[in-house]
Parts: sequence; structure tokens; C-alpha cells
Amino acid sequence: MTISPRIIPNCFRVAGRAMIPAPTMVVKRLKTALENDAPSKPRKRPRERLDVPSKHSSKNTSVDVIVMREENERDNTRVPSLQCYGRSERMKDKTLAFVGDSLGRQQFQSVMCMVTGGEQRTDVLNVGEEYGLVKGRGAIRPGGWAYRFPNTNTTVLYYWSASLCDLVPLDITNLSTDVAMHLDRPPAFLRHYLHKFDVLVLNTGHHWNRGKLNANRWVMYVGGVPNTDRKIAGIPGARNLTVHSIIKWVNSQLLRYPGLKAFYRSISPRHFFNGDWDTGGTCENTSANAAGMEVLQEESSDDLAARAVKGTSVKLLDITALSQLRDEGHISRYSIKATPGAQDCLHWCLPGVPDTWNEILFAQL
Repeated sequence: MTISPRIIPNCFRVAGRAMIPAPTMVVKRLKTALENDAPSKPRKRPRERLDVPSKHSSKNTSVDVIVMREENERDNTRVPSLQCYGRSERMKDKTLAFVGDSLGRQQFQSVMCMVTGGEQRTDVLNVGEEYGLVKGRGAIRPGGWAYRFPNTNTTVLYYWSASLCDLVPLDITNLSTDVAMHLDRPPAFLRHYLHKFDVLVLNTGHHWNRGKLNANRWVMYVGGVPNTDRKIAGIPGARNLTVHSIIKWVNSQLLRYPGLKAFYRSISPRHFFNGDWDTGGTCENTSANAAGMEVLQEESSDDLAARAVKGTSVKLLDITALSQLRDEGHISRYSIKATPGAQDCLHWCLPGVPDTWNEILFAQL
């Protein structure tokens, strides 16, 4: 089969300006993990002819773009490339699962692009049915996607869970029903399929606001009943409980599944300037790494994530500070479906910053 373009959104025909992936950032905590990688010289990716939107025209303009891949050579080490990872023995007969929001979906899409080299693959199998990832009646899309690479029997999947809570409709016969948002209970998908995973990457963050909860009719539940604790009723308290609860639960499952490697990815930063997403905020900088090239801080910029994984065997995939440097890497006003006057300064162009998240992830496997 051919991989759906919805899953691989123009891997090398990207809307926007960010035509180089994020450089491999120097993070002290990764130094030990990287020391086992063989040293190599910087490499240049070949000159490719790409169709990208011109900043001066609403139509796609074919231009020659030299796509450069910056490699980290500090201490004579580098993060390994993923383009051939689909053929690697490391992931043979294994399943990599991403569970989270739309930024988690972008990380999944990045892996798919990197493993396939951005090329159409007729040999890749759609195995979504094995994980209940099918489009339901009346649904716009399935709850996620799962693809298998037959040459190594490697499966890569994504499941949409913006809050990492268990969401249960209060009245399954009513399409407008409220939904119980069980803050202290993992999504049913994880409870049903965790035993099939070898690598799990979780994330949540940007759906934790009152507007999203109200729009989705999510009603907070704790202990199986509506929440009455005023400290938890606020968004920060609710999110804190959920993040700690999901990590505690996954950590408890690692004893049952010792081969499972679990990660919690820190929050991906937004870069809205002079407003927010709905008040004219923009991110029109076009200079890569204007804020610098290195992250040398010892502590995570996502304090909640760092506190939640502390003392557990769930690893922190800490991408917040390095992504903060890449305000020019967002989709901005170059989205194919851009709304006049609104810019996307939350999601990233691909190839781009999520590629670096995955390089860091695979360096730890």
C-alpha cells in the first residue's frame, strides 16, 4: 500500500520557511548517551528540487533548495541519523508508539518521514485495525494510525490522546453528551495495548485550557466520580494530577513488561509574538538559530515533566529548551489551509524541529 499523505504531510515539500531540520543541540544530559556513537564528519544532504510556497505568492513556486543537515561534533560525537533506521536491527520485531496531542502526531509523522526518506513506500502495511485505529461512523479521521515495515517487522503508531486522560462519554446514545475526563486514569487504549509496545512516547500540554475543556464537553472526574476538590478543579492542578498519574501508572507497568522503554516528552514551546493564536499573534522570524545554537542548562524548562518522572523508570525526553531557540521553525502563515490574519506558531514545519526530538529519542535506545 501507499502511505496516506495525511500521515506523511509532504515530507520534503513543506509549507513554509523552515527547510532545514533543527540542528542537533548540545545538551549536557545527553553527553553520556551519545558517547557510544561512532564519530563521523559532517554530511551535506543532496541538492533537491522542492516545491515550496513563495513568500510573495500564494501559489507554489518550484525552487532549488539546498537542505543542509547540521551535525553535532562536540566531543567528537553526533546523534545518529534515522533515515535508515527502518532497516536497523535495533527495532526489528518491535513497536514504537506515540500517544499524545497534535505535537505527538507531528513527532510520529517525523519518524515516518525519516524512516522512509520522504519517499512513497508501497511495501508499508497499514495495521491500524490491530490497534482499533479505524475511522468510526461519522468520524473525520481515525483515532490514530499504525504502519508496519515488513523488512524488519517494525511497527510505528500514533494514538490521539490530547489530555492523556481516560475519556468516557456519559451517554453513548447522545452525540452532544458530556464526557467524563478521568484525571487519574490512563486512556483505555494504553490499558488495552501497552503489552504490545517496545517503546512508548507520551506527551500532553496545549489542550489544558478552559476553552478546550468546554469545547470538548470534558468534565473532570477523580476516583470515578465528579471532582469536588477545588485545588484540582483549576487547570494547573488538573494537569499536574494527570501527568503524575499517567507516569506513575506507566512506571508500575514496567515491572510487568521489562522490555518496554517509556518516555515522557516535555512540552513543545509556542512562539506567538504580539498576541496569541486568536488575537493576531505572529512568528515571522526567518533567521534560523537567531537565539543561539546551544542549550547548556542543567534543569529542564518543563518543571512539571521533570518532577513527574523523578524517581521513576520513565525517562524524560527533554526538548523544551532546545525547541525554544527555533521560533522561525513554525508553520506561521505558510499553512496550506491558513486562515487570514491567523498564524500557526505552535506546530512545526517538517522536516524541522521534531526531527531533532527523534534523534535524541533514538540516541537513548
